[in-house]
Amino acid sequence: MWFVSALITILAWGTADLFYKKGNNAADPHSAMKTTIMVGLVMGLHAILYYGVYEGISYDWKNLIIYLPVSAMYILSMAIGYFGLRYIEVSISSPISNSSGAVTALLGFLIMGNSLKGLQFVAICLILIGILLLSIFEKKQEDAELAAEGVKFDPKYRFGAVAILFPILYMVIDGLGTFLDSYYLEYKQILPEDQANMSYELTFLIVGLLLWGYLKLVKKESFTVFKERDKGLAAIFETLGQFFYIGAISSQEAVITAPLISSYAIVSVLLGRIFLKERLTAKHYVVIAAIMAGIAILGFYDG
Repeated sequence: MWFVSALITILAWGTADLFYKKGNNAADPHSAMKTTIMVGLVMGLHAILYYGVYEGISYDWKNLIIYLPVSAMYILSMAIGYFGLRYIEVSISSPISNSSGAVTALLGFLIMGNSLKGLQFVAICLILIGILLLSIFEKKQEDAELAAEGVKFDPKYRFGAVAILFPILYMVIDGLGTFLDSYYLEYKQILPEDQANMSYELTFLIVGLLLWGYLKLVKKESFTVFKERDKGLAAIFETLGQFFYIGAISSQEAVITAPLISSYAIVSVLLGRIFLKERLTAKHYVVIAAIMAGIAILGFYDG
């Protein structure tokens, strides 16, 4: 059962990345905000209907405040990721964003005194060097080479060092969130897992409702949930992946599950190539493969 849960998580999160990109409208300055609203609504419904109604879990609302530092990091990183996707390929963004385990490992080593094996240091170096190389490639404006071959650029994409900062920021902030999550749930055992998950999803719901109100009252812009097909599908796949991730990672096969799930960025790269016609050079793929190897190593030891 753990293997099926892991595969569903990989496919769900990889597909979510595809729809995040598809739903990111370069002509709409509030596109990323609308994506955040959709994810907040779907996650909030999941918390209420599944945990609250179906599972019958009693929620202590003070946990919303207790868990807020963790929730804030996760939500902020995702909002930054949504905004950045309008400027850079998901094929590049997803592997970088998914490298947050390197940040978590370093914070655990520096702050909590966790031990790191030599191979883990190698993995972290692979990831950091890979990100640096991707930044250099973007700064050299690979789009000029592709344009010379007659490729017409989509306005959704803007290459360069500035664009690549968004997935890097996602990586750092999400890594900090994962570190705090580990501190809350494992090191100090401040909250049980179900209360933490409900706190995160309900906080996301509140953020989504506040942003919806901001769009409506301040920006005077209408937002119709059922017209946001791609954003809605992204939110559904994101929440679906999170649901099955919990079941997979809590199994006795976690040592295998962690690196398996961490490979979902490969699905994002493939889907971006197939459905969005994203075109990368050979050296992009080599560096992305090195980053994925680093992620897999960290995921293996995380299990």
